[in-house]
Amino acid sequence: MNDFIIYGLTFLAFIITSLAQAFITSTYKKYSELKNIKEMSGAETARKILDENGLKEVKVLEVGGYLTDHYDPSAKVVRLSSANYSGKSIAGLSVAAHECGHAIQDKENYSFLRLRAAMVPFVNFSSYAGYLAIAIGGLTGLLGIVKIGILLECVILLFQVVTLPVEIDASRRALSEVKRLNYLGDSEFDSGKKVLIAAALTYVASVASTLIQIVRLLFVFRNDEK
Repeated sequence: MNDFIIYGLTFLAFIITSLAQAFITSTYKKYSELKNIKEMSGAETARKILDENGLKEVKVLEVGGYLTDHYDPSAKVVRLSSANYSGKSIAGLSVAAHECGHAIQDKENYSFLRLRAAMVPFVNFSSYAGYLAIAIGGLTGLLGIVKIGILLECVILLFQVVTLPVEIDASRRALSEVKRLNYLGDSEFDSGKKVLIAAALTYVASVASTLIQIVRLLFVFRNDEK
C-alpha cells in the first residue's frame, strides 16, 4: 500500500508540474503573437512604468533565453528576455509590467520581497545539500542523514510559499500600472491578466509539487524505518 502511495505521489507531482508548465507556455504563446494596441515593446513599457514611479535609476536590459525575465534587486535592473524586450505583444508588455512590479516592491521595502531575498543563500545551500543528504542517506542506510535532507527540502518549500505573495502582489501592481497609464485597451486588459495569472499558477504548482515530494520522502523514510 505504501509503495502505491509513493508512486502515486511521484506521478501526481509530475502531472501538476507538467500541466502548469503547459498552461503558461500555451497562454504566453497565444498572447505573444498578438500586438498590443499601443505597439509598445516590453523595454518601452518597463522604462515608462519605472520612470512614472520615480525609479529612473533602475536599468532595463535584455537577457537571453526563454521567459528568463526577472528583476535583480541587488543590481537594480529589470532584465527582459529578448522576445519581450523588443517585441510589442500583449504578453511582452504584461511580463515587463510584472517585473516593474517587483522594482516598485523593492522601492517600498515590501516585506515578503525582503524576506525572500534574505532566504536566498539558505535556499541555494538547501537545494544542493538537501538532495545530497537524501542520496547519501539512502545509499548508506543512515536515516538520520535522510531526515536532515528532508528538513532542508522544507526550507525550499518555505521559500516557495514566501514567493507566492511576492509574485501575486507584483502582478497586482503591474495590472494597476497598466490600467492607470492606459497601456492596454479594454479588450486587451483581460488578456494581459490571463498571462499574469498563468505565470502565478506556476508558482502555486511549485509549492504543491515540493509539498508532495516531501510527503513522498516521508513515506519512503517511514518504510525504511520498519
